[in-house]
Amino acid sequence: MSLSQITLSLSRAAEEHHEQVINPWIVGAITIAILLAMIGALVAFGGGREHT
Repeated sequence: MSLSQITLSLSRAAEEHHEQVINPWIVGAITIAILLAMIGALVAFGGGREHT
Protein backbone atom coordinates (compact mmCIF):
# COMPACT_ATOMS: atom_id res chain seq x y z
CA MET A 1 0.00 0.00 0.00
CA SER A 2 1.48 3.33 -1.00
CA LEU A 3 1.67 6.40 1.17
CA SER A 4 -0.95 8.26 -0.87
CA GLN A 5 -3.44 5.42 -0.45
CA ILE A 6 -2.85 5.33 3.30
CA THR A 7 -3.34 9.09 3.53
CA LEU A 8 -6.51 8.92 1.44
CA SER A 9 -7.97 6.10 3.54
CA LEU A 10 -7.16 7.92 6.80
CA SER A 11 -8.76 11.15 5.58
CA ARG A 12 -11.90 9.26 4.51
CA ALA A 13 -12.08 7.55 7.91
CA ALA A 14 -11.75 10.89 9.69
CA GLU A 15 -14.53 12.44 7.61
CA GLU A 16 -16.97 9.61 8.35
CA HIS A 17 -16.87 10.14 12.12
CA HIS A 18 -17.85 13.79 12.14
CA GLU A 19 -19.49 14.84 15.39
CA GLN A 20 -21.77 17.82 15.85
CA VAL A 21 -19.83 20.50 17.72
CA ILE A 22 -21.35 23.43 19.58
CA ASN A 23 -20.38 26.77 18.09
CA PRO A 24 -17.74 28.40 20.34
CA TRP A 25 -19.34 31.82 19.83
CA ILE A 26 -22.56 30.54 21.42
CA VAL A 27 -20.63 29.16 24.41
CA GLY A 28 -18.83 32.49 24.79
CA ALA A 29 -22.07 34.47 24.57
CA ILE A 30 -23.73 32.29 27.22
CA THR A 31 -20.67 32.63 29.48
CA ILE A 32 -20.61 36.43 29.12
CA ALA A 33 -24.36 36.59 29.85
CA ILE A 34 -23.96 34.52 33.01
CA LEU A 35 -21.02 36.61 34.23
CA LEU A 36 -22.82 39.90 33.52
CA ALA A 37 -25.89 38.63 35.37
CA MET A 38 -23.72 37.72 38.35
CA ILE A 39 -22.10 41.17 38.34
CA GLY A 40 -25.55 42.77 38.11
CA ALA A 41 -26.78 40.71 41.07
CA LEU A 42 -23.69 41.68 43.07
CA VAL A 43 -24.22 45.38 42.35
CA ALA A 44 -27.95 45.15 43.12
CA PHE A 45 -27.33 43.33 46.39
CA GLY A 46 -24.51 45.56 47.56
CA GLY A 47 -25.95 48.85 46.29
CA GLY A 48 -28.29 49.48 49.23
CA ARG A 49 -25.94 48.62 52.06
CA GLU A 50 -23.90 50.97 54.16
CA HIS A 51 -20.14 50.70 54.11
CA THR A 52 -18.62 49.62 57.40
